[in-house]
Amino acid sequence: MKVLFLVQAEQRAILDRFYDGIVEGCDSCEVRWLSSKEQANLRRYFRDHVDVTRYERILFFLRFKKEMRQWRFIRSVPNLVILEHDAYQNYIPCKYTGAFSAHYRRMPWARIISSGAEVARRLCDEGFDAHFVPKGYDQVLLQHQGRERDIELAFVGSTKSVAYSGRKALLDELGQVENLLVTKTNSGQDYCDMLNRIRFFVSADVGMGEYMIKNFEAMACGCVLLAYDQGEVENCSLGFKDMHNLVLYRSVAELREKLALLRADQQLVQRIADNGRHLAEQEFSFRAVGHKVAQAMRAPLREPQQGASWLRWFGLA
Repeated sequence: MKVLFLVQAEQRAILDRFYDGIVEGCDSCEVRWLSSKEQANLRRYFRDHVDVTRYERILFFLRFKKEMRQWRFIRSVPNLVILEHDAYQNYIPCKYTGAFSAHYRRMPWARIISSGAEVARRLCDEGFDAHFVPKGYDQVLLQHQGRERDIELAFVGSTKSVAYSGRKALLDELGQVENLLVTKTNSGQDYCDMLNRIRFFVSADVGMGEYMIKNFEAMACGCVLLAYDQGEVENCSLGFKDMHNLVLYRSVAELREKLALLRADQQLVQRIADNGRHLAEQEFSFRAVGHKVAQAMRAPLREPQQGASWLRWFGLA
């Protein structure tokens, strides 16, 4: 399977190992980093730089804001697979509510690879060729150091985005009754060092419907992950088991009850941390997740439909 893989050049997260995992999982994969200007005019980029006949799959991992404005061209790209880590926004109140579905309706033969199990299920229910591959963590940058954990309870990351309003509200509520550290660090070694100092990492992906990348990063670094419960579909798909490899909660009161149990049983704390780390190392390294993306591309794609029949089916013509 020969793949052309188009990614964002200006990506805040360090995803090189993820891309390496996808490349490794393919027979042949050419990765190209597109600038913001190139993403904004895909028609021109393809005209000048891409011979589509050379590839069995063309994989997009581009900025959705730019993709959605270019659907007339994108629907003409053959063997199209779209990798999307933000499609959960399709189903939460935000500026992109319903926008992913509207975009995909214009090219219902394209394969969608979503980082949310429930999101993938809902897209399938809408008639799309959707597959689930979770987010993961950089196994080179983030590792368990075996050091003493001198910070009991913490969250590391952003709370400023509108999409994170639920996260901020929960952390604020918890911070009023527990000694909670909410902080930010530089990426890379500083972030790894901080995670290795934290005993209980509070994940508060409230209202998102899937687990963000920080969950897997914290588990891999040996924290006990206290994760806002995203539901049975997500947990079963990931192998998450409450009080076995992480701690699930739905309210601050429930989180505090489980914290009390953990504080009274250090063996349980260590067992959950070890089980979570082993699960992350086996299933959620960028290498492993990249291989899963490559596998999700392999099955035959739907045949593109010419004319207006598909548009009529989705009520667009």
